[in-house]
Amino acid sequence: MKAYLKNVRISPKKLRVVAEAIRGQDVNTALNFLKFAPKKWANILYKALYSAVSNAENNDNQNRNELYIDTLSITKWIVYKRWQAISRWRMHPILKRTSNVKIDLMVK
Repeated sequence: MKAYLKNVRISPKKLRVVAEAIRGQDVNTALNFLKFAPKKWANILYKALYSAVSNAENNDNQNRNELYIDTLSITKWIVYKRWQAISRWRMHPILKRTSNVKIDLMVK
């Protein structure tokens, strides 16, 4: 019962803030938390967790009330490098970071 979300266009540091809050919780509590969390990127984790729950229900015939989050890992992925022009033909680097999300669910 896994779900992967690859090449998400947000830095892993920002995603880990919300991931720490739901790591180890049961699925219903985590989904309710993510639905009303004040962070913009909580919606990304909500979709990934909902996908993992749907996979568990449809593919493995598991009950939603017995599931909890076993592993939630946020890893760094590709960094897109862009440049901002400044005066006198100089450039400032802009790093657009991406991340991967992996969610594993277990039965209590």
